[in-house]
Amino acid sequence: MILLGISFIAGLLTVLAPCTISLLPVIVGGTLSGGSSMRRVVVVTLSLGVSVILFTLLLKASTALIAVPQSFWQGVSGAIIIVLGITMVFPRLWDAISFLNTLNKESNKALATGYQKQNLLGDILTGAALGPVFSSCSPTYFLILATVLPQSFAQGMLHLLAFAVGLCGGLFVVALAGQKLLEKLGVASDPQGWIKRSIGVLFVLVGVAIFLGFDKKLEVLAAERFFDVGKIEQVLLSAREQAASIPVVPIPASEREATKARSFPRSAEITAPAGYVNTQGKPITIGEFKGDKIVLVDIWTYSCINCQRTLPYMKAWDEKYRDLGLQIIGIHTPEFAFEKVQSNVESAVQGFGLTYPSVLDNSYGTWNAFGNSYWPRKYLVDIDGYIVYDHAGEGNYEEAERAIQKALQERAAVLGTGETIPTDIVDPKAPRAQAGSPEIYFGAWRNEYLANGLPFMSGAHAFALPENFESNKLYLGGTWNIEHEYAQSKDQARIVFRYTAKSVYFVAASGSGAQVRMLIDGKPIPASMEGADVVDGVATINTNRLYKLVEDSVPATHLLEIRVEKGTLDAYTFTFG
Repeated sequence: MILLGISFIAGLLTVLAPCTISLLPVIVGGTLSGGSSMRRVVVVTLSLGVSVILFTLLLKASTALIAVPQSFWQGVSGAIIIVLGITMVFPRLWDAISFLNTLNKESNKALATGYQKQNLLGDILTGAALGPVFSSCSPTYFLILATVLPQSFAQGMLHLLAFAVGLCGGLFVVALAGQKLLEKLGVASDPQGWIKRSIGVLFVLVGVAIFLGFDKKLEVLAAERFFDVGKIEQVLLSAREQAASIPVVPIPASEREATKARSFPRSAEITAPAGYVNTQGKPITIGEFKGDKIVLVDIWTYSCINCQRTLPYMKAWDEKYRDLGLQIIGIHTPEFAFEKVQSNVESAVQGFGLTYPSVLDNSYGTWNAFGNSYWPRKYLVDIDGYIVYDHAGEGNYEEAERAIQKALQERAAVLGTGETIPTDIVDPKAPRAQAGSPEIYFGAWRNEYLANGLPFMSGAHAFALPENFESNKLYLGGTWNIEHEYAQSKDQARIVFRYTAKSVYFVAASGSGAQVRMLIDGKPIPASMEGADVVDGVATINTNRLYKLVEDSVPATHLLEIRVEKGTLDAYTFTFG
C-alpha cells in the first residue's frame, strides 16, 4: 500500500519533472488546438495515460525491445508531434490523410463529418505520442516495471494504474488551467485561425527538439538550477524501503513468508543460461539456495566501466560474508556481440579476480525475467526467496551492505546458527564516477551523438572534421564503415570528442591489431594523463574489451583526438569516469 501511494504521487510529480516540463505547452496547446474544450482536455490526458500503460506492457511483452534506447522512443514521439503540428499549420493536409478519406465512404459519412470536426484522432495521437517520454522520467515507474510487474501482473498493473492516474490528474489540472488562462486573455476566440496555426508551429518546434534531443539541455538546466522531482521520489522510495523492513526474529516460515509477500517481490530465476563460469561446469540456480543462503544477484557485463567500478565491492563482500551465508551470482548479460563469447567472459572474470559464479545470459532470459533495464543491477534475495533490496547503477554501497548484514542476521536467526554478523562497512577505495559526459556509442543503432554525419545510418561514409568541436558530440574523420554495434576505421581514420571527466574509457576491438595515437587539446597526451592501456602516447587495441585511455588527477574538460596509425579499429563506445 505504501508503494501504491508513492506511485500516485510519482505520477503527479512527473508533470513537473525537468524532462517533461518542456512538453507542457504541447499538452496545453493540444487541448486548445480546436478551440477550448473540456472534451479535448480529457481525450489528450487520458490518451497519454493509456499510452504509458500500453508502452509498459509492450516493453514487458518483447525481449527484442529490452535494449532499445530511450532516444528511439523520443524520436518516434517527436516525429508524431511534428506531423500533428504540420497538419495544424496546413489543415488541408489533415483532410488528405487516406485514413480519414476512407471514413468518407457512403456508409460512414455521418461519422466522418463529426470525426473531422472534432479532430478526435489528432487529440488521441497528441496524448499517445508523449506516453513513452513521460514514463521515462520517474524512478518509481522503473521500480514498478523492474520489480513489481514481473512478480505479480495484477499488483503491477494496480501500481501502474495509480501512476497513470496521478500523471493524468496532474496534466488535466495543467491543461484546464492553461485553457482558462487563455480564455481570459481572449486568445481562444478564433480556434481555426492564427491561434491554431501558432500552436501547430509550437508542436513542430517541440517535436524537433524531442527528435534531436535538444530537450535534454532544458532538462539538465532545470535539474541543476531549479529542482529535480526525481530526488523527491527517491526520498519517498527510501522511506518506503525502511518502512517495509522486517524485524529479524525467528518466526514460523509460513507466517514469515506471508508477511514478506505483502512487501517484497519474489525473486525471478536464472532463465535460458548460455554457459557458466566458476561453477566447475555445473548448472546453478537461485532457487537451490532458498532456505540455506541469501543470494546477491549482480547483472553486469565485462566491458561496462560502471560495472567494473562495482566489482571491488562485490569481491570484498564475497570474501567477508561467503562463510556467513552469502552467495553471489553474477549474471553476465552482454551489451555487444563479442561479450557473448564464453572464452572472453572467462578471461574477464579471471582478470578481475572474481571467484564467485557467473552465468552467461546471452539471450537476455534472466535480464527479462527480472524486468531489468540497467547495467549494473543488484538484487538481494533473502533466505525465503524474496528480493529485499534492489539497486540500479553504481553507488549506495553502504546501504547495500547494511541490507546484506540484515538479511544474514535473519538467516542466522532462522537457522539458529548463532553466528555473529559484522556491522562494519568495507571500503575498497574503488574509483567513483566523476563524469560530466554521457556514454557515447559509435554503432548505427545508438550513435545519436554523432555530430558530423547522419546518426543511425549504416554503411561506408567519408567524414570531414569541422574547425570547431562542441562538447559531448562525436566527430569522425576519414572513412568509416558504420556497423550496427560499432564503427570500423578505414583510411585516415580519426576520432575527436570534447569531454568533461577525470577518466576516459574506450570499448574497442581489432581483428588485425590496431595502434592508435592519443592527443589531448591538440598535443601528444602528457605521460601524467596516460591511462593504463597507453604507453608513450599510443594504445594497442587487440582483444575485445574496455581500454583505459585517460586518467587525470581531477575532472576537467579536454579535447580528445584519436588517430588510427596502424591496423583496423572497431570502435564501440566511449565511457567516462
